[in-house]
Amino acid sequence: MTITLHQIEAAVDEVLARIDGPIVLGMPLGIGKPNPFVNRLYQRVKADPSRQLTIVTALSLEVPSGHSELEQHFLGPLVERVFQDYPDLDYVKDLRGPGLPPNIEVREFFLKTGDYLTNELAQQHYISTNYTFVARDMLGQGLNVIAQAVAERVVDGQRQISLSSNPDVIQEVVERFAEADKPLLTVGVVNRQMPFMLGGALVEPAFFDLLCDDPAGTHTLFAPPNAKVSTTDYAIGLHASSLVADGGTLQIGIGSLGDAIAQALILRDQHGDEYRRILAAICPQGLQGRELSPFRQGLYGCSEMFVNGFLQLMQAGIVRREVFADPTLQTLINEGRLDPRQLPPNVLELLAEEGRISLPPTPEDREWLQRFGILDGEGRVGPRLTGGVCMTGGFFIGPGDFYERLRTMADGERARIDMTRIDFINQLYGKDAEETHLKRVQRVKARFMNTTMKVTLLGAAASDALESGAVVSGVGGQYNFVAMAHALPDARSVLMLRATHDTPDGPVSNIVWSYGHTTIPRHLRDIVITEYGVADLRGQNDGEIVKRLIAIADSRFQPELVAAAKSHGKLDAAWQLPESWTHNTPQALDAQLHPFTQAGLLPGFPFGTDLTADELKIVAALRRLKKATQHPVELVAMALRSLWENKEAPPAYLQRLGLDEAQGFKALFIKKLFAGNL
Repeated sequence: MTITLHQIEAAVDEVLARIDGPIVLGMPLGIGKPNPFVNRLYQRVKADPSRQLTIVTALSLEVPSGHSELEQHFLGPLVERVFQDYPDLDYVKDLRGPGLPPNIEVREFFLKTGDYLTNELAQQHYISTNYTFVARDMLGQGLNVIAQAVAERVVDGQRQISLSSNPDVIQEVVERFAEADKPLLTVGVVNRQMPFMLGGALVEPAFFDLLCDDPAGTHTLFAPPNAKVSTTDYAIGLHASSLVADGGTLQIGIGSLGDAIAQALILRDQHGDEYRRILAAICPQGLQGRELSPFRQGLYGCSEMFVNGFLQLMQAGIVRREVFADPTLQTLINEGRLDPRQLPPNVLELLAEEGRISLPPTPEDREWLQRFGILDGEGRVGPRLTGGVCMTGGFFIGPGDFYERLRTMADGERARIDMTRIDFINQLYGKDAEETHLKRVQRVKARFMNTTMKVTLLGAAASDALESGAVVSGVGGQYNFVAMAHALPDARSVLMLRATHDTPDGPVSNIVWSYGHTTIPRHLRDIVITEYGVADLRGQNDGEIVKRLIAIADSRFQPELVAAAKSHGKLDAAWQLPESWTHNTPQALDAQLHPFTQAGLLPGFPFGTDLTADELKIVAALRRLKKATQHPVELVAMALRSLWENKEAPPAYLQRLGLDEAQGFKALFIKKLFAGNL
């Protein structure tokens, strides 16, 4: 029986009373954590050395604070405006600062990207696992409590509960514990800022043992502002968008690359001539084999993460291909024998021929027919199928206007988004043969797009950790989607990476001969994209794969890649690098895309930004300054230029950065450098 509590303190009391020994608390990743409840439990256990607490979760988010004094001054007003009353997690603060108390441990299966590279405690307690194995592994970790932030509403006097942003693993966890006959205390904490999502996110109030409806549980959701889309990002996104088949299935991720792909798809659909000109500019080998047409059928989004890019594609009318939760219906639609928007008069005969129903329909048949709108309450054939969805996601995170749009959607529009379980999304095999078949017929012409950090010349990819073993983020669902792309007959896996990255010693290539860590093994190699092009690796021999990857590498590093491949016998000693491949430089790429940026087709923030125009100018100057500090020669040149030009920054900018009353050589020097970089 569900107990409703109206104070977080009372919910914590209940947990401490019910669990005699060590508490092993599971929580969803991202914004689904009930932060106020977790913080109170954490502080109670921290103050009582006789109790033990282990937290099993992922992606614990923290409000940005800035590393330098300049960044801290700049971020203060922005954080106050964007994050408002979002409460940071106390265990994150301790983990980053003085450390966790000896009676508390935190184990995460996905880390906030790059934030814990030098944090030994986080590195030692990281759990490397596929997203689809998280529920299984929580059982193995000895979980005895699981807590989640939920949305609530009352309709016709009935209380309704939605798992909102995170139906990803909790239902599977509860099922596994029931099957194993192991006790599990389930805690739901209402946060009225959580969008009320439908579909697989709906649960009965009785799903939770404890439901806490304390106003203190409601707070602003963590809302990272949209990242700026660079020229490099746009080039990658444009290449990726030209591989997406109309009538197909799409997965993309969060961040600037996801936004670049979404914007490129919108350009392709709404500005076809300009899109082809842009693509031709960055495809010197021609556009053969690229998808260039607008979206007549539309796309179905199927992604572990429902991100703002998908919402933008829905609003643009591109993600609109509806799929239905029945393999017979979906197969008929795929074959063009059934139009879901206009049912034929003989639809019952068609379904009977397929063996889906009997004629006349049985009571069970009638219930099924009414579920999909094929028959109305009077037994007449309806105008169109109902219950279709065009977006399936396991969790979401995005900027503030993304959440607000979800909160204010009409139910009919929101019902087209099915937030559901990760064991349905991230793998093909289901609980039975029918579910497995359903996934296969829904996910036609799928393009599963993921980012990676390094690709070897033989096609292996490293996406989650460095060769030292230091974890950057986590595997998440990447391996599953890559494997799924090989299991579906018309799907492709697309791994995207920037050709280089900057280090204090200068740029280095992200395409390398070998690397001491692998996320995706070489036998699952498929399509790799950099800003310089597309390498189709599927089914190719090693020598050809080496050539195709060198063709999309930065030209500054191509000679050493050729030499490495030859020294290991993977390239013929007489092979020469074609001259047409030797123009892969940032300068050439910028020249190719600059006219289209100037024309407003490739904006830095295609879907808006939380930053003001002045803040964008300050950020740009700070980025240039930060980059220069990592390269002494560049810093000296910048300093000389700033002193020579003797520019002055607007007083409001200086005040924002705490430089308005700068004194001493260092502060005055930084002030001058900042002004010179505006």
